[in-house]
Amino acid sequence: MKVIIIEDEKPSARRLSRMLLDLDIEAQAMLHSVSEAIRWFKENKHPDLILLDIQLSDGLSFEIFEQVEVKSAIIFTTAYDEYALKAFKLNSIDYLLKPIDDEELEQAIGKFKMNQPEKNNIQVDLDQIKKLLINPLDKNYKERFTVKIGQHLKMIAVEEIECFYSENKGTYIFTSDSRDYLIDNTLEQLDTILDPTIFFRVNRKFFVNINTIKDIISYTNSRLKIILNSFNEKEIIVSREKVRDFKNWIS
Repeated sequence: MKVIIIEDEKPSARRLSRMLLDLDIEAQAMLHSVSEAIRWFKENKHPDLILLDIQLSDGLSFEIFEQVEVKSAIIFTTAYDEYALKAFKLNSIDYLLKPIDDEELEQAIGKFKMNQPEKNNIQVDLDQIKKLLINPLDKNYKERFTVKIGQHLKMIAVEEIECFYSENKGTYIFTSDSRDYLIDNTLEQLDTILDPTIFFRVNRKFFVNINTIKDIISYTNSRLKIILNSFNEKEIIVSREKVRDFKNWIS
């Protein structure tokens, strides 16, 4: 049985690898980011089973499946709460709640072995799981950001924000009054704290507010160009792999 581990925390990946060895299973590879996993899947034969962390250093692991068709069985490793875990049960996917317990890992592996002949017949709706994980009904999203201006602190409501963007290793807010403010959050952190019905990450550098989109224009290579009400400092392009999700988001 060929198994790989996708986990951004290297100590956790090594611990999980040792736990597998106790079950006489050697991990074929340990991958630590979305980009690394995509490269690996494009260059290697896919394993029988993936032990997959949800939140990786450069984004959610679901982004892997947007770019690569992976037919391996998946056991998620997660720190999400009980509500989110219902998603896995509904879709017949196994999960391990961190910190991972030896006995639970053994049971999950045993369940995979029992169902292995049928694993390719199990249809998993990863998009639906992603929605349930990111949009639990009782989740409170960020309503305002606090920025420092000299000796003062300014509160900015999310309704005032046209977009978030990254530049020179910093993350910035652009507001409807055409002001830029540096914030402490990374774009990856914004993934989990912004309301996804209002904000969408159109590429690696931009989140846009649906209420501030002025125009959407067809662009080269099946991409889209977004025009916001005020922001004109850079072109905002919906990356090709995001176009379908973007169209669903605005519909």
